[in-house]
Amino acid sequence: MADLTCNLGRLTLKNPVMTASGTFGYGYEYHQYYDISRLGAVVVKGIRMEPSPGNPTPRVAEVTGGMLNAIGLQGPGVETFLHGEHYLPFLRSVHATTIVNMWGKTIQEYGEVAARLDAESDGIAALEINISCPNVKAGGVAFGTDLKLAHEVVSLVRSRTKLPLITKLSPNVTCIADFARAVVDAGSDMVSLINTIPGMSIDIETRRPRIANRTGGFSGPALKPIAVRMVYDVAHAVKVPVIGMGGIMNGDDAIEFFLAGASAVAVGTANFVDPYAALKVIDGINTYLDRHGIASVSEIIGALR
Repeated sequence: MADLTCNLGRLTLKNPVMTASGTFGYGYEYHQYYDISRLGAVVVKGIRMEPSPGNPTPRVAEVTGGMLNAIGLQGPGVETFLHGEHYLPFLRSVHATTIVNMWGKTIQEYGEVAARLDAESDGIAALEINISCPNVKAGGVAFGTDLKLAHEVVSLVRSRTKLPLITKLSPNVTCIADFARAVVDAGSDMVSLINTIPGMSIDIETRRPRIANRTGGFSGPALKPIAVRMVYDVAHAVKVPVIGMGGIMNGDDAIEFFLAGASAVAVGTANFVDPYAALKVIDGINTYLDRHGIASVSEIIGALR
């Protein structure tokens, strides 16, 4: 068996496979299937200061090659996350490595959330700053597609917490490498990419959009070639660890991201198809490494010929 230890600067994981925020809830339901502490990390659904109801239903539609979602960042708010039975206290109790995805509607709110999480950071391994969600009209979309605002958000969060910072980048920009440089310059320890790409699906019988929000974020296996290319671009633009995601369904998909320069990967849409998907990705990575006589996953990071 190969060494799957994943070194992400100040953060070391037992393996390089985590869950993508928004696709794994807060881990409680999935723990009924397997011990989620076996994952490299659980990245929880986005947290802001106050509870958020999200968008009207229907909010998810299966489409060719993946799915559309317009959940709208529904969440319990930071206080419930910190103290609610099925949130951070549960994750601590099962010893899951926990990364908290966080967001705000204003720059100031990002800072407030970061400070609140930092104040009770026991059991929190890192923060992931969501500046890239395309489904929220106020907040995320503007921060993720404006270089100045992206820099300001990350700078403020960096000043409010000592935890390792990951910034989740939006693919909906002309040059994603420029945004990677901007957030790293502002203090981000890592970057993760990509988030969903805006899409739309129409029911031709009713002539209505298939989700109530009309448009939503497209994710799934059809997204993978775009994600691999963007990870490759970013890995060559910055000198911090890159976490790759977008259409990973199995171990072979993950290997592509490592070869492109990712140090870790996140499994998203596959969790909706198979609750064991992330564990199967871990097994698939190990099978590939053993088959090729490679002792450690670190040996294939950026090893594209």
